[in-house]
Amino acid sequence: MPGDESVQRMEFMLTLRRRGIGDQAVLRAMDEVPREHFVEARHIDAAYADRAMPIACGQTISQPYVVAYMTEQLQVKPNHRVLEVGTGSGYQAAVLSRLAREVFTIERFRTLADAARHRLKTLGYNNVEVLFGDGFVGNLSHAPYDRIVVTAAAESMPQPLIQQLAEGGIMILPLGPHEGAQHLVRVTKTRDGIEQEKLIGVRFVPLLPGKAREL
Repeated sequence: MPGDESVQRMEFMLTLRRRGIGDQAVLRAMDEVPREHFVEARHIDAAYADRAMPIACGQTISQPYVVAYMTEQLQVKPNHRVLEVGTGSGYQAAVLSRLAREVFTIERFRTLADAARHRLKTLGYNNVEVLFGDGFVGNLSHAPYDRIVVTAAAESMPQPLIQQLAEGGIMILPLGPHEGAQHLVRVTKTRDGIEQEKLIGVRFVPLLPGKAREL
């Protein structure tokens, strides 16, 4: 029902504010992107609930708070080129597209990459390019990136992504064992190396090397 959706979206935005999201540009981006287009049809009534949801290929769409938090921590500027590793349904890329000049997003499942490419194009997110490939190695052809966000958990710091991060750039990623405690980590690349800051505890699907074989 249209009225119900309006109430859900209002509660959605209130929840983000209550949980500490204060960047007005991030809040505006979260408000502008229609999350119901990025969840599976069977979950559409709960599209604005603050929880992760399953999508195809055994992957997930992250809960809205985590998407907003990661985006806020990235400190994206309008002139930035952003790389996302783990396209999923394309929701995080759509949010980033409202903040950055251009977004490149890599997905190892061809099914997800093709669906996200079509979805983002249909919805008019024309500054997003979806790439089918191995997110573990990034994408050299468009490097360096001002910002990198990884939406799957790495057990160790992916060095190819560090190399593709511009000096002064920021990367946000979940770090930790696939079956254990994970934390979001903010990596800042300086002239002298990298600085790491541990943020909040999270739970993400694993970051795996290579392209998926079947899907």
